[in-house]
Amino acid sequence: MQQSTFTLRDPESGIELQVAAHGAELQSLRRHGREYLWQGDARWWGRRSPVLFPMVGRVWGDAFRVDGRSYPMGQHGFARDSEFVAAEAPEGTLAFELHSSASTLERFPYPFTLRVTYRIDGDAVTVGWSVRTDGERPMPFQIGAHPAFYLPSHYTGEAPGGVRGYFALDAAGPLHYLSPAERGCMGAARHTLDGARLMPLTAGTFDCDTYAFDDGLLRRIDLLAPDRSPWLSVEFDAPLVALWAPTATRPDCPFVCIEPWYGRADTTGYDGEWADRDCMNTVAPGQEWHASYRIILH
Repeated sequence: MQQSTFTLRDPESGIELQVAAHGAELQSLRRHGREYLWQGDARWWGRRSPVLFPMVGRVWGDAFRVDGRSYPMGQHGFARDSEFVAAEAPEGTLAFELHSSASTLERFPYPFTLRVTYRIDGDAVTVGWSVRTDGERPMPFQIGAHPAFYLPSHYTGEAPGGVRGYFALDAAGPLHYLSPAERGCMGAARHTLDGARLMPLTAGTFDCDTYAFDDGLLRRIDLLAPDRSPWLSVEFDAPLVALWAPTATRPDCPFVCIEPWYGRADTTGYDGEWADRDCMNTVAPGQEWHASYRIILH
């Protein structure tokens, strides 16, 4: 099946982006002809920037419970594998909507509308989310971003010592994070990143698989080139942000992910109700929930 793709350009900034209706997933992010977004080579990871909804990560046992009934749910929910429809939007904005259906209600017992928007704003791209319940009861949910970006060394070459770039972490004080422990779910232990505000990116950086910073201290992460010059930045208001790359199994991986999250995977062994999971959001009938993040291209 041929994939419908939509393009947005801003001649003044030199930014051009492409978004597929399938998953409302960003497919390309260029500035002055240079591609910043990972292009989905399945030898490393076949996706590019999936939208994570109605959950982030995994539920324990790949199923969750609502009013005692069990529903199957795969990693990161189903929006990333769903067909969105292009929606009306202001000039200079691309918008896509996913509406609940008989198929989604079998897996997630809440009627909903999810709207995803993309807008070029100066030297940045703003990605927006709107979540509405179309039912008569409050809807608990999670949502998150998973954009993958080429490492600066993909274009500039590696610096001595194998450093492919750096994360600059904009926070004061120690940072705490969770990492997956079993079946893709989080361990209960919180780890500390002591005083590190400049994290070098090497083949061993992601030996822990994922850094899920959950103390709400981070609001911006900069990706720097090996010479520490700015490459791109991600700004967000999300309570969690994850950093990931599959270098533990593919040390030559040429990308990293910076992922603002409104939610996270279950803690190992969790068997409670969906609404009682950690890091949930709730939208009431007749209301909408909104969030956004920005990708700044330097």
